[in-house]
Amino acid sequence: MIDQKFIGKEYPATEYEIGREKMKEYAVAIGDMNPMYQDREAGKKSKYGDNIAPPSFAAVYNLMGCAQMFFDPELKLNMGMLVHGEQDFEFVKPVKPGDVITTTGKIVDIMAKGSNDLIVFEGRSVNRDGELVTVGRATFVIRGGN
Repeated sequence: MIDQKFIGKEYPATEYEIGREKMKEYAVAIGDMNPMYQDREAGKKSKYGDNIAPPSFAAVYNLMGCAQMFFDPELKLNMGMLVHGEQDFEFVKPVKPGDVITTTGKIVDIMAKGSNDLIVFEGRSVNRDGELVTVGRATFVIRGGN
């Protein structure tokens, strides 16, 4: 089992600038043609004053720190046996083009279920003003243990 002493381990912050074209490309890729994600005029007329990113776009910026965890030499995760178990987000504030999002991440839980190890990573994302925009959690399963 992955040593539970790593619960609470934090990773360096990552930064991501929200690009208008990336938002549009993402919306097209997921098949969501909501004008709030793509049409500048619809965005300008909205209560946000601009387009907003699709909620699931949070997967792009919020869980970037997972890569740091995956390749953390102290954890020694067996990447060949690792699968993405589940993911959830708490949306606090929408993100818009030009927002610079800083995400801090940490391991919030480690457990064993049967012959598998589970590790839960949490990312907390804030905008340039320090306002919380998204909290994301991802659970990874290491089949057969670490």
